[in-house]
Amino acid sequence: MITVVVVRHGETAWNREHRMQGWAPTSLTELGREQARQLGKNLHRRYDIDRIRSSDLHRTRETTELLRDFVDVPVTFDSTWRERDCGIFQGLPADDLFERFPEYALHQVGLEAAYETPDSGESLVDVRKRVLEGWERLLVESEPVETVLIVAHGGPIRLILGYIKGFDIPEAILDQPQSNCAINEVNYDTETGETTIVRENDTCHC
Repeated sequence: MITVVVVRHGETAWNREHRMQGWAPTSLTELGREQARQLGKNLHRRYDIDRIRSSDLHRTRETTELLRDFVDVPVTFDSTWRERDCGIFQGLPADDLFERFPEYALHQVGLEAAYETPDSGESLVDVRKRVLEGWERLLVESEPVETVLIVAHGGPIRLILGYIKGFDIPEAILDQPQSNCAINEVNYDTETGETTIVRENDTCHC
């Protein structure tokens, strides 16, 4: 059985302000750093983690380094697990984006919005392809009995969970809350190929 524990990074100021972060080098707030410390303690108590795969963006790197005070295992930083590249919309408040450019609003136009690509950015369809290719590669490359920690972002985590549940992109993004430093646990049976979500958006440690 492969256990994959997927967590979101700690809070940033742009999270508080509901801005489109994308690939911006935003830092954790003091609350975000404390969330990461509490998450680290919880992971240490609950899991015997063998290795970490983390997004290479600043906020996930910062979260990962705080986690390693409690989970001291090898880490690989990888662009596979990055948040969506928002391109020219980076830094824009989400409400402003959807008001000015409603074609990007999943809650208004549905699946068509997932194909929209901002200048110098990615569509949600592109992000899903990138993340799911990484997910399948991770399962193939993991040992038959191993626990891997992924430190990522809200978008990629929702897309992974949605893929397992059979959700389309709008359902995956809109219908699955994902809090800062939440824990998601997925078990993959290497013999049957069955994937089971054991924990989802768990913030009992925060």
